[in-house]
Amino acid sequence: MRRNRNAKIVATLGPSTSTETMIRQLFVAGVDVFRLNFSHGTQEDHRVRCDLARSVAREFGRPVGILADLQGPKLRVGRFAGGAIELVPGEPFRLDLDPAEGNAKRVNLPHPEIFAALEAGAALLLDDGKLQLKVEKFGKDHAETRVVVGGRLSDRKGVNVPGVILPISPLTDKDHSDLRFALDMGVDWVALSFVQRPEDIDEARAIVGNRAMVLSKLEKPAAIDCLEAIVQRSDAVMVARGDLGVELPAERVPILQRTIVRTCRREGKPVIVATQMLESMTTNPVPTRAEASDVASAIFQGVDAVMLSAESASGKYPVEAVTMMDKIIREVEADLHYRMLLDANQEMARSNPADAVCAALRQTAHIVSAKATITYTSSGFSAIRAARERPEAPILSLTPSPQTAARLCLVWGLHSVRTAEATDVTSMTQMACSTAQQEGFAKTGDYVVIAAGMPFGQSGSTNLLRIARVGQA
Repeated sequence: MRRNRNAKIVATLGPSTSTETMIRQLFVAGVDVFRLNFSHGTQEDHRVRCDLARSVAREFGRPVGILADLQGPKLRVGRFAGGAIELVPGEPFRLDLDPAEGNAKRVNLPHPEIFAALEAGAALLLDDGKLQLKVEKFGKDHAETRVVVGGRLSDRKGVNVPGVILPISPLTDKDHSDLRFALDMGVDWVALSFVQRPEDIDEARAIVGNRAMVLSKLEKPAAIDCLEAIVQRSDAVMVARGDLGVELPAERVPILQRTIVRTCRREGKPVIVATQMLESMTTNPVPTRAEASDVASAIFQGVDAVMLSAESASGKYPVEAVTMMDKIIREVEADLHYRMLLDANQEMARSNPADAVCAALRQTAHIVSAKATITYTSSGFSAIRAARERPEAPILSLTPSPQTAARLCLVWGLHSVRTAEATDVTSMTQMACSTAQQEGFAKTGDYVVIAAGMPFGQSGSTNLLRIARVGQA
């Protein structure tokens, strides 16, 4: 099963998509990576969905990526005696550590780290930014605030503290448990929520090791202040526009999306755009024109993947949403302006052998009109560096590692195939040409251009470029 597009589709599994039949339909419709959202459901729910996704991939003989998305330190108020209260603009409201049920005057906020980081005049946003409080006085266990924007506040609604770096780990006790479970389950990617600093990634990587790749979700303004360092330490990045749009003005989010995408493309790190991409398809069989344009804009920017959340997890039309996203991507990528924009936004290669080889791979493939660019990789490094160049010819990624094949399902343009181990350049070239024929990329007499690393099996050693003619290698 070959995808006739470069950008990938990530779809969240949930109550609407928990059966083997539904997961198979999603895969056929175009899903490249399945997301397990650990903010919802039980560990057993996720294990069953992961096993079904792997089973479907085996059925079709194609790898599929599995992304475990950790909940992270989501901050919430406590509960109210009546389930909800009405915040009145101009009235005082207290937040404190008292676990007693709240009322119209106060509520529990079980996060002392917030009080430790507050400043007078700071804003507190509740319920995804719908309500706003202004801090007037505070101590180590409370904050006296004034309601700026009122409305109904119910149990366990979220709290955002814009512009403040909170002294908290990106991994809660729940996340540690979920992370161990996900790694034992064999997921390919682990997504960290609410990353604030580069050190947050180091903390997670110390646990993950080489068992999975680490993806940083950018949803805090603090992360934007150290964007380059976070991108460099991450294996991939997600533009998580939900919380980012809560703590920042909505009009800034599109600009930040473009900035993050450009930074990731320059560094050669896969980047996903997520949140509300086809939101109306949660309840409707077709998207709005604005949503279609939103997906198209991300593709024109050259992102590696776009993601569905509630649309596929709990919506009424999950298969239709994937099908629509696939159609939009293919339509955009067929447009002449797509290639023009990719080329215009292409950054210069870095001064290292891997990027030099992959830049030459792109140029050589163009000159000889190659039908495919081919990477042979054990770790995925060569394939990811080749994808950074956004070549015109499709990228066929050959790897002896099933885990690497699954991880690469997230990366722009890569058609990942598991192959035998290569023993020398000649056998590797023959394998590349025969696989290009088998997968429908090339026929006898066509040129292909191959990048690999010598010695084989050594990560980060991309140093070989070879032109081959299929059937004459």
